[in-house]
Amino acid sequence: MTTPKLRIRGLRHAFDRQQVLAGIDLDIAAGDNLVLLGASGSGKTVLLRCAAGLLQPDAGSIQIDGQETVGLGSVARAALFARIGVLFQNGALFDSLPVWENVAFGLLNNRKVARAEAQRAALGVLAEVGLDAETAMLLPAELSGGMQRRVALARAIVGRPELLFLDSLTAGLDPIVTAHIDRLIRQVIDTLGATALTITHDVLSALRIADRIAFLAEGRIAWEGPTAQAIHADNPALVHFLVSGGALTAADGDPA
Repeated sequence: MTTPKLRIRGLRHAFDRQQVLAGIDLDIAAGDNLVLLGASGSGKTVLLRCAAGLLQPDAGSIQIDGQETVGLGSVARAALFARIGVLFQNGALFDSLPVWENVAFGLLNNRKVARAEAQRAALGVLAEVGLDAETAMLLPAELSGGMQRRVALARAIVGRPELLFLDSLTAGLDPIVTAHIDRLIRQVIDTLGATALTITHDVLSALRIADRIAFLAEGRIAWEGPTAQAIHADNPALVHFLVSGGALTAADGDPA
């Protein structure tokens, strides 16, 4: 069998006595675009942070291209994770840096790319997400919420990653801007040919973005499959979630 781009087995994590992840098993094939759904507080961000190497799990295995990442040494970890792009919830831009320098931050500080070269790369990727050179010189506070999310997406892809982790990119945006950002995410992932794990509680976004959907409930993957099958799932918790999110008109699985 082909080795998954990302393979998670038996992933567990708790905060004090609260078990958040209770044995996650999940495979994402190379080139797949999977959206992880779940209610607020279900552990989506914890799972993503573990997968992205930002949080040490209590137990379990996380493999990228068959290479174990849990317990990996710092040098090997840096080399492996240079191939990954991460977009944090709400963008997490640096307020004191201009837009282009936010985008180029990893190139400048981790890869030690020359400043002029890093700026050229930043301007190029900003153009890919629909932002011009004039915008590149502004501070994040001078941008709208939707523009800030596009800057965050540009920062995540400037290194041309093989694997993308996207955390709640459209949270708090209005429906029109959200739909625009969703289309942009899909376009960027397809252009890169990257494997992507996106987390959201917005079911309409998930249906627009995803090739496959996984549903996290009670610390485990309760359902996983192609996006088109999600609205016909035989999992009552997922159906209720889809109804509540406006993707279905009734609990019998009629699409909205």
